[in-house]
Amino acid sequence: MERLAAATGKGSAFRGLFWLAGALATLAAAAVGAVLAVFAAATVVVIAVMATALLTLAGMANRARRTARARKASAADPQIIEARQTGGHSWVAYGWNESPR
Repeated sequence: MERLAAATGKGSAFRGLFWLAGALATLAAAAVGAVLAVFAAATVVVIAVMATALLTLAGMANRARRTARARKASAADPQIIEARQTGGHSWVAYGWNESPR
């Protein structure tokens, strides 16, 4: 037991060097972690921007499709009138009193 008690006060000659190396490794790991966190955040922002652009283009394409379909239906037969359902079995017709062109 005396041998262990006497040996605890002694340290390695490289104790300070090892402590400095540990501190530098900790700082390097923190810097790498910070860079990876910024990279991950930038990736999320890019994905959000691309998703917004995709949804915007999809909405514009859907609107253009509906507009083209309505124009095609109205241009196909001038005898067809437009009617909208106002609720239940009620419909309101438009264009029935216009003269044919």
